[in-house]
Amino acid sequence: MFSARSPASRRPPLPSAHVSSSGSGFSSAQHDLCGSCGIPLLTSESNVRRRRYDRRGAGFLLQLTACANNGSLFSSDSRTAKTLHALTIIVGAAATMPTSFYNNLISAYATSGEWAMADARMMFDTMPHRNVVSYNSMTRAYSRAGNMGETFRLLFGMMLSGFRPTDFTFGGILSSSSPDLHVVFQLQPLILKTGLLHGGPFSGTALLGILGRHGRVDDSWKIFLQMRNRSVATWNSMMTELSRRRLNKDATLLFRELVRTGTGWSDCSFLGVLSAAADPSDGSGFGEQLHGLATRTGFDSYVVIGNALVNMYSTCEGVSAAERMFRSMPERDLASWNTMIAAFSKSDRPVGALNLFSTMTSLDGFLPNESTCASVLKACTALTMPEFGEFVHAKATKLGLNMDGFVASSLVDFYGKCISLDDARTLLSETADKNVVSWNALLGGYSSKGSRHCVVLLGEMLRLGVRPNEFSFSSVLKWSSMSELPQLHSLIVKLGYDGNDYVSSAIAAVYAATDEACEALPFANGPSVSASSLPMALANVLGGIHNRRGDYEETKTLISHMQEPDLVSRNIFLTACARSGDYEEALRSFKCMHGSRGRRLPLDRYAAVSLLSICTKLHHLHLGASIHGVMIRDNFESFDVFAHNVLLDMYAKCGSLEGSRRVFEEMGEKNLVSWTALVSAMGIHGRAHDALTTFERMVADGFWPDHVSCVAVLSACRHGGLSEEGMGLFNRMKDEYGVEPDMDHYVCVVDLLCRCGQLKEAEDVISGMPFQPNSTIWRIFLRGCRNFAKPKM
Repeated sequence: MFSARSPASRRPPLPSAHVSSSGSGFSSAQHDLCGSCGIPLLTSESNVRRRRYDRRGAGFLLQLTACANNGSLFSSDSRTAKTLHALTIIVGAAATMPTSFYNNLISAYATSGEWAMADARMMFDTMPHRNVVSYNSMTRAYSRAGNMGETFRLLFGMMLSGFRPTDFTFGGILSSSSPDLHVVFQLQPLILKTGLLHGGPFSGTALLGILGRHGRVDDSWKIFLQMRNRSVATWNSMMTELSRRRLNKDATLLFRELVRTGTGWSDCSFLGVLSAAADPSDGSGFGEQLHGLATRTGFDSYVVIGNALVNMYSTCEGVSAAERMFRSMPERDLASWNTMIAAFSKSDRPVGALNLFSTMTSLDGFLPNESTCASVLKACTALTMPEFGEFVHAKATKLGLNMDGFVASSLVDFYGKCISLDDARTLLSETADKNVVSWNALLGGYSSKGSRHCVVLLGEMLRLGVRPNEFSFSSVLKWSSMSELPQLHSLIVKLGYDGNDYVSSAIAAVYAATDEACEALPFANGPSVSASSLPMALANVLGGIHNRRGDYEETKTLISHMQEPDLVSRNIFLTACARSGDYEEALRSFKCMHGSRGRRLPLDRYAAVSLLSICTKLHHLHLGASIHGVMIRDNFESFDVFAHNVLLDMYAKCGSLEGSRRVFEEMGEKNLVSWTALVSAMGIHGRAHDALTTFERMVADGFWPDHVSCVAVLSACRHGGLSEEGMGLFNRMKDEYGVEPDMDHYVCVVDLLCRCGQLKEAEDVISGMPFQPNSTIWRIFLRGCRNFAKPKM
């Protein structure tokens, strides 16, 4: 039936129709079994004559279907299907075989590789009868091979032959490859004309998926709305495209609608919406709600869902929440480990990435891949751990991963920042793919060492034909001189990066750092430029410049005219308000920018410190407690000890000692300032004995008192009238704690003695001072003399 191919062909020849009736054709198949389905093959011609296999094709079709469904037609054990094909010709059954037999054979040939397409087409052209399935198999095969011309010829030939395309006709063409948009736009009217968009969901789902992958999300959305019958796959495809384009709110709303309609959902539904829920600007807690739904429906046991939840928590809640999710997963794969290691390496706990890497490779037996090595190298760079980084380098080399571009760039970055710039240059020279990422890693290494060699490297990049990007210019601009800055500025404009927010901000910062603030708007036309038209990053840099110069009103005007200020903008604005004494405006701005659910910005340490300081100055306990509540909602553990200390101080100075104590007990990490703040709080509230007890606890916990700590405890004794305890501490400060008494300590001691009526002792302390008493000490002493009727003293 088919002509033999040349010996140069790499595939086995098709079975010949001219098999000898003497048994030579069958003897080779004697006692064989089909490797895929276990059905015994024909063992001799006599078996055929005895009709052990139905000449009408039932037995043949059974074996062929089993073999084709297992994808083994041209595998090492695929003689079954080829033998069946030959037997249909030998026994004269080819003309009587059902059309489904030929359809299965076409499908088997077509899915066996591009080299088998000619055989599939010849089978299609010579088969006695065709149906819709025959055409669908061929159009799908040609579409998968990228031959869209032949796909359309068959499609139109199908319609001319009187066959109406089905849902699987268009769905097979669209889902088997990624055709160009002009192909999609040719198929879309046909789908609409045949009414398949409003029929089954297969064609519409494939169509909206293709449009979404080409960036036509609006067109995908229109298709989605026009579809009357939507499957779960339809919803999943639409959610995935919305998430991919960072239309997170639309994706989450679509998932809520899916749940409301009762259509059901799958693991892909959760994957699509969890990607959208991994948005740090969304404080609605939707990700946690999804976690609860996944747990209730059992999808949390899926490894891919667990990985997506780890990623969501690391992005929104912090690495601690992600770690809890990771530890709770019943099963983990390499992607699970990579997700958690990457989360650690990007956080303020990079040592966790190294610990996890060691556990993964030693206890769980996973071999690292490119993503693993890159994340661990990033953690080594952050921790400046050359030994561990060299160990990872050796392991990557052993596994053959060091030549990967991603790993090579991470190695260049690690060596440049932790070991030697010369070693980093050597690594780059040995890298096969010297792309812009690798060059940026080397530039980052030189920039981190404060080297002005970055400009020379940039010139070398250009000579080798590597086009720099915004990150390249950021590293170079950081250490450029005033003589080089105009040339770099011109190059940036020439390459079209003058409109890039990142580069604009870097140029503005460099001009400001070189006292050329008049050039800080390099891309604007003088003072007539509206603040709303400035890139956000550039406006933030300018706001910071105004703050440093004390032009707080300029800062507030600039930020208030921004259309969508970000977290940095808000913090700059709050700082300007706090420094200028405009406390009410700062609080009003915070409520506006943090209270809107549609555009709610998370509270970070900078905003928290500014706002709590304002509450302290205004003695506004209620508002301070509200900010504390927001800190708890936004993960209290993510705020550092400095923010916690400011919160503790706010409660103390606003009249809530209990609040100060509660904050102190909730703090995961405490330092000397934390203990001092609590001692001071107890002193302010007249709890002198508690202050002394806390001071002793502090010393017992290994925190050695400093100048401020001693002032705090002496002040507590002063307010509590504990003259004996206060003088005892004062007398042993130098010998026991190494703190030399200064003016602040003498002020506390003199005031303590004067309040207790011990004026003679106070006079002795003053006369024994190693330096001249100041006016405050004399004023305290004179007030004591007046209060205790000692005018002669």
